[in-house]
Amino acid sequence: MADDTTGRRQPIISAADLDNLGWFWRSYFRSRWRQIALAFALICLQGLIYQQFLSWTEQGLRTIFTMGGLRELAVVCAAVFALFVVRGTTAYFVPFITIRASNAAVFEMRRDLIAHLMSLDLSYFDRTKSGDTLHKVVGQAGALGNFVGLETANAVRYAVTAIAVSSYLIWMNALLFCSTVLVMPFILWVIRLVSARVRRIQKLVEAAHGDYMGSIDETVSGMRTVKIARQEPMERARLMRDSEKIRTLGNKVQLSQALFAPAIHVSSAFVYVLIIGGGGYMVLSPGSGMDGASIITFLLGTVIVFDPIRLLAQYVGTLQARLVMLADVRSLYSEVSRITDAPDATDSFDAGGGIEFRSVNFAYAADQPVFEGFDAVFEGKKVSAVVGPTGAGKTTVLALMTRLYEADGGEILIGGVPIGRIRLDSLRGAFSVVAQDIVIFDNSIWENIRYANPDATDEEVWQAAENAEIAQAMRERGDVPVGPKGAQLSGGQKQRIAIARAFLSDAPILLLDEATSALDQATEARIKSALNRLAKGRTTIIVTHRLSAVTDADRIFVLESGRLAEQGTYDELMRANGLFRRLQDTQGAAASAEADSGVTPPGREAAEESS
Repeated sequence: MADDTTGRRQPIISAADLDNLGWFWRSYFRSRWRQIALAFALICLQGLIYQQFLSWTEQGLRTIFTMGGLRELAVVCAAVFALFVVRGTTAYFVPFITIRASNAAVFEMRRDLIAHLMSLDLSYFDRTKSGDTLHKVVGQAGALGNFVGLETANAVRYAVTAIAVSSYLIWMNALLFCSTVLVMPFILWVIRLVSARVRRIQKLVEAAHGDYMGSIDETVSGMRTVKIARQEPMERARLMRDSEKIRTLGNKVQLSQALFAPAIHVSSAFVYVLIIGGGGYMVLSPGSGMDGASIITFLLGTVIVFDPIRLLAQYVGTLQARLVMLADVRSLYSEVSRITDAPDATDSFDAGGGIEFRSVNFAYAADQPVFEGFDAVFEGKKVSAVVGPTGAGKTTVLALMTRLYEADGGEILIGGVPIGRIRLDSLRGAFSVVAQDIVIFDNSIWENIRYANPDATDEEVWQAAENAEIAQAMRERGDVPVGPKGAQLSGGQKQRIAIARAFLSDAPILLLDEATSALDQATEARIKSALNRLAKGRTTIIVTHRLSAVTDADRIFVLESGRLAEQGTYDELMRANGLFRRLQDTQGAAASAEADSGVTPPGREAAEESS
């Protein structure tokens, strides 16, 4: 037993560990049992070779001690050489088989992990550090692959060797062998003590690795801000603190594992003294059946046994660390998406029939509700706008209707069908989205646009680019990648790629979430006609803070603190002299002040340069 953090005694391998190992075996290794059985058979052959090596060594020593002939000695040498040729051959094929099997298993595990991640709803990614997820899929899965492949195969070889050689030593002299096992309780005590310490520290190591990868991701993603704010020293210090924590914890784990070696060496020294003393006494005693060749062979066999035992003890320490990793990786599967297809989900619904919110409740956190009894009707094939102050819940409206989040209460319907009864794939396929948060891949502009519809023809991609006014930049750049997250593009170019994707997907419902926020007024005016063409015949919902962009909307919904404060046309809301009018007056005053001062707002310059 080993101590846990509460001081209670815990087994080296707990029931939870056995369950995780059983899951790992059933999921990724049981189908490869033939390969594993072949590797085990070859390992058993290696153990048998050690037995025969001891037997031939004893025979050779007797030949020397009894002044035997050269012919007998040559036969012994040839037999030993042949044994090690066979052992060398098996020593190649065992890792060859196990590495291929473990790499294939890890590939499948990563495949399943990625598929499971893709199935999780957005709330998981909101509450989980990206570094933790990356560490599980990349770091821990890779470490498990190395462990269950070569490391575990070697551990089995150590165990088989120890058993095979020990059985031969028992056959030679059971009494002398029994005296050597007196040290086993001490070795087991050390293994249990170190295993508990390694497990405790390894949990901290895995958490530190996740934090470190998350910090790197944050720093790289925000490098523009880091550079502008001249915070390189602070970021360097932050990453070095995380790196130092990993180094310190790693040292503790390795130093704990290093305790195995001296324990085994001290134990083996005690055993060797017993063998030399006790075995020597037997040799000197007439009728014991032991001679010089026997005692030398017995001592050699003991040396062979203790080296695998030492390596097995180290393996147990490594096993504790890998069991922590395995539990972490498997824990990812305990994450279950709340947003799934209902058993009676349908693909049949009228995507052009309008979208209705009926008494919808929603909160990102239990104590911070966004909507309480929210009602709204977005008419089909018309342009609706959602406006309001920051934090009013504008973007959340779009997230709920696309089921990126599940409403906590009430109902959302499209064409009269509750969205919970529509298959997710069909529901989301009905939307084209131009979001404020634009995902740009390190590929060409062409491939970034085609991402919205991989089956689109070249003509369709070019037409989408022309409609979004990004075609000229696409011609100029050709196949040149745009850099990680589109680092080589301006904000306006990124926005127009998103608009081109919306043209290309050609879905019946168009969602524009701050779609022109990164564009200067001149560029916005140029593509507004294209957006109007795109919106024609489609249900279009515009989320924006720029009220000048919604003057032509068929209906405007004004949100305030998660409630519908007003709704109507632009003229009706201006006449109502309510929240919308106050927001419009504020923006109008800000625009006038900008014009008078000649100051360009932050982010506008890049858009103007790219237009």
